[in-house]
Amino acid sequence: MDKMNKKEYQKYVERKVPKPTYFKNILYAFVVGGIICVFGQIIRNFLLKYGLDEKSVAAGTSIVLIFTGAFLTGIGIYDKIGKIGGAGAAIPITGFANSIVSPAMEFKREGFIFGVAARMFSIAGPVLVYGVGSSVIVGILYLILTKGR
Repeated sequence: MDKMNKKEYQKYVERKVPKPTYFKNILYAFVVGGIICVFGQIIRNFLLKYGLDEKSVAAGTSIVLIFTGAFLTGIGIYDKIGKIGGAGAAIPITGFANSIVSPAMEFKREGFIFGVAARMFSIAGPVLVYGVGSSVIVGILYLILTKGR
């Protein structure tokens, strides 16, 4: 058997590895993210039509979108949307719901306490911790820098 040197092997690998389809991925992310945002706008318009104030509309829209993302994850549809839409499905609030429900679904066979409850925030937990932590730091810096004004 003929041995390859490193350069030959690298060329061989480059030929075999499929080329990424950046434009297609960007387009799908844009379309999927846009559809999620349109759905959110429809919910917002519906809630405004029934006379809710701005804070209630914002909260209601978030609640419906989070529930929808969690529900679609629970029945196995959101993962299919995520495979097609990539970042377009991961970035909106529905993606956050998916990141919480997915680990819970994966570990449900271990029970509600040691499976679902213990693993629910395994992906979203660090995001929450660092988000809250950085907001506290920014708030303290804001207070220190604007105290003299």
